[in-house]
Amino acid sequence: MNLMKRFRRGFTLIELMMVVVVLGILSSIAATRYVDAMRKANDGATKGNLGALRSALGIYYANMLSQYPQNLALLDDNRAYINRVPMTVLRDYHADSNTSSEGAAAAVLTDGGGWSYVNAPTDANYGKVWINCSHTDAAGRVWTSY
Repeated sequence: MNLMKRFRRGFTLIELMMVVVVLGILSSIAATRYVDAMRKANDGATKGNLGALRSALGIYYANMLSQYPQNLALLDDNRAYINRVPMTVLRDYHADSNTSSEGAAAAVLTDGGGWSYVNAPTDANYGKVWINCSHTDAAGRVWTSY
């Protein structure tokens, strides 16, 4: 009788395998959720950086009597408007970048990552800045629509 009690203490191989299977399923679900959460966080960072850049452009425009800067790098001269040109975080499509393509609206959207900035005073979109990516964010919207 004492011998039977000693052998019945542990888990069976089937029970251990079931635990491993359940843990595997849970970890695969968690991994996909983590990837989605990271993408949404990166999207939020890029949208926030776009808002900060547009605010800095608005302040520059007001201070310079209705003139926008020739390029975005002028916004961080002496850190008067912004500490530095913020980054776009488009990890699924482009490397993180704070570069910008500048010119007329038809020429600046090159899908190269970074920012697209219209610095041509005769252009109807003068002073506008967009995210220079033709791909979609986690919500399915094209980046240039922001």
